[in-house]
Amino acid sequence: MAIAARKQPLYDQLVDILTEKIEHEYRPGDLMPSERELSKHYGLSRTTVRLALQELERLGLVVRQHGRGTFVADRSVQATNLSQTYSFTDQMREMGRVPSTTILEFCEIEADKNLAESLRVHIGDKLYKLKRLRSADDMPMMVERTYLPMRKFMSLKRPMLEHSALYDVIERDFHETIRVAEEEFFASIARPADAHLLDIGEGAPVLELVRTTYDMRNEIIEYTLSVARADQFKYKIFHYRNE
Repeated sequence: MAIAARKQPLYDQLVDILTEKIEHEYRPGDLMPSERELSKHYGLSRTTVRLALQELERLGLVVRQHGRGTFVADRSVQATNLSQTYSFTDQMREMGRVPSTTILEFCEIEADKNLAESLRVHIGDKLYKLKRLRSADDMPMMVERTYLPMRKFMSLKRPMLEHSALYDVIERDFHETIRVAEEEFFASIARPADAHLLDIGEGAPVLELVRTTYDMRNEIIEYTLSVARADQFKYKIFHYRNE
């Protein structure tokens, strides 16, 4: 089945055709035909097909997994309400999914200029750095890099975080009450290291999140930088008009 020659670029025509199929024929999670199969079926070069698949990935319509193929994205993902306390574990459980966390790194570091400003500490102050991969139903969902002021959590050990949620440890073991968490998020593209961990293509769309958490004394007790798969996360917030 050859695509007709017209002014619209060939890869753009293929994007339109595959979008139609995704919306009306395929189901979320379906494996798409391979680049070779699409190339043969539509009489296009592999380069043209690859460009079309990259565009579909950018639009959040497909998920490309290295070594496995291209899958139709699930766009019915429930949205996270940012006006409430956010917990990855609680959100996944509410969606009927099984959350899991892999600790990739737990170490002591010294605050550089950027971290010192973000945590309101001095340059050189000791921090804990915690890097985690958050998954649901064994699918990688988010890479988190968390920084905690060591003076607040002197006895924190890795095993404590392997068996309990971070916020549970903060409140139960260190008696810190979380007052508020500020979170900013913006669209970005996956860098190589994060793409590898999230099992997505380098340059695939992601959401980057910056969270700053305060205790009852308005002191910063957590600063987290996260990279989340854009095909698996949607966010919403409610705005109330003052009476």
